[in-house]
Amino acid sequence: MSALARYRQEWFGNITRDTLAGMVGTFALIPEVIAFSFVAGVDPAVGLYASFVISVVIAFTGGRPGMISGAAGSVALVAAALVRGHGVQYLLAATLLCGLLQVVFGILKLDVLMRYVSRPVRTGFVNALAILIFSAQLPHMLHVTWHTYAMIALGLAIIYTVPRFFTAIPSPLICIVVLTVVAVAYPMPLHTVADLGRLPDSLPHLVWPDVPFSLDTLRIIAPYALAMASVGVLESMMTARVVDDMTDTHSSKQRECMGLGVANIAVGMFGGIAGCGMIGQTVGNLRYGGRGRLSTFVAGAFLLLLMVALRPWVAQVPVAALVAIMIMVSASTFSWGSLRDLAHHPRTTSIIMLATVAVVVGTHDLAAGVAVGVLLNGLFFAFQVSNMLSVTNTLSPDGQTRTYIVNGQVFFASSDGFTDAFDLHDTVRDITIDLTHAHLWDMTAAGAVEELVGRMKAQGMQVRLTGLNTASATLIERHTGLESLT
Repeated sequence: MSALARYRQEWFGNITRDTLAGMVGTFALIPEVIAFSFVAGVDPAVGLYASFVISVVIAFTGGRPGMISGAAGSVALVAAALVRGHGVQYLLAATLLCGLLQVVFGILKLDVLMRYVSRPVRTGFVNALAILIFSAQLPHMLHVTWHTYAMIALGLAIIYTVPRFFTAIPSPLICIVVLTVVAVAYPMPLHTVADLGRLPDSLPHLVWPDVPFSLDTLRIIAPYALAMASVGVLESMMTARVVDDMTDTHSSKQRECMGLGVANIAVGMFGGIAGCGMIGQTVGNLRYGGRGRLSTFVAGAFLLLLMVALRPWVAQVPVAALVAIMIMVSASTFSWGSLRDLAHHPRTTSIIMLATVAVVVGTHDLAAGVAVGVLLNGLFFAFQVSNMLSVTNTLSPDGQTRTYIVNGQVFFASSDGFTDAFDLHDTVRDITIDLTHAHLWDMTAAGAVEELVGRMKAQGMQVRLTGLNTASATLIERHTGLESLT
């Protein structure tokens, strides 16, 4: 498919469903963005404006069609400390630097690091997000009257029942309209969107951070900008990968990284907070047919329309309707099959998935959970590969030469087992180490071979290395003094 044809398909190949699904994504954005705005210590209008800018810009610049991005997630947790310590203006400066760093990440192709995030970590990431999405609804269901529970139940009934008979309009939109009409027609003690925080009442405008242009400012914002950039890229890359899996398609992670950077630069120039991919809203978008860039654009543009032009109407939407939608999103996001897989998958796989979930839920930090999952995955992998190393030996018929045959991978985790397999007090003086079926991976492996040969020579043995492949021989020759033995 040519670039022009692909571009037209991504924008206009699914106009009706993309438009309606994007509108669902907008309503799913509102409560989470407002909640994370409070977490970050900024006015809700800042987060809502930012989500509008991010969605509209990344619809053009991003690499993953159908993905919803906004001002929420772990980025808000990082930003909170900067706002408390230095104020909102420094946050705007950090947002600009964050976007610039993300563009640099894309240029350097750091998106390839996502290859090290295994499937158990991705599953844990998704399940943890589902739990966090549901737990975020709990405050709206505590200390309320029975009317709230009745409205939530009605909303869920509409969301799950209507698609069986009618699919032209996404059921969450019908849920919002019906529950709003009921709440207006029959006044009852319900919280509305207006109770969540002050809604915007004007269009966003260009601003420039009111901070000194100096090295001191850079020293203040740089650590936060780097953390925001890293967390934002990680969440967006993880969300993009989930979309790839759900749609059986591929996307450009490098372009998504750079596109997010451009979007966050634009956000900083419009007085907003940096954002990233939002998996809950993205899953909702996909569930109701959103596949193209138009759905992402609509999610942002419709948000601005609701916040400014339709503000009085939106203010009357009962929070119960949004809670019902987010409960549906949570249930759709959770990988229920992973619970069944706990009994069948290898124990290490289950531990990695559960550890990722536990850390994310415990810290509300998605980056920390993924980091722990990747670390555990690396440790388990290294342990398993190191246990595959074997060293056997044979004695020549004349009893003068002992040949050690090494099979497997020699690296930092297996180097001790490698050296322990040799008898340094052997009475045989002529030793051959056959590495035909082995590979030396790192400096630890090369150092282990050098140390082993040195200790054998100190015992009066003659040592010869054979069967080194090209990469292993190069490692030995460059970083040890064993050239004459290879």
